[in-house]
Amino acid sequence: MAREVDLETFADFWKAGAVVLDVREPEEYRAGHVPGAFLAPLSTPAAALPRVPEGRTVYVICASGNRSQWAADRLAAVGMDAVSVAGGTRGWAGAGRPVVTGSAPGAI
Repeated sequence: MAREVDLETFADFWKAGAVVLDVREPEEYRAGHVPGAFLAPLSTPAAALPRVPEGRTVYVICASGNRSQWAADRLAAVGMDAVSVAGGTRGWAGAGRPVVTGSAPGAI
């Protein structure tokens, strides 16, 4: 099972330039996502893998933490250092942290 971090811990890693995969669907991502997060919907998560630098921890986020845990578990099973973000984008935005709408340059 992949590790899980709370939003405070994730915020520190995000500020330091963490690799973030958002596994929600494109319409959810466009409605609001963590700045810099790459879109990797559960329907096509492998599409984002070439963008993940080798040897880096990947922080996986969804709306609340359920889908991200499932995706992080799958990524960990294939040898990636994947961490699920508990509380997800909903918790991130609810805490007043920055959110970007629309498609970001890093979106797949």
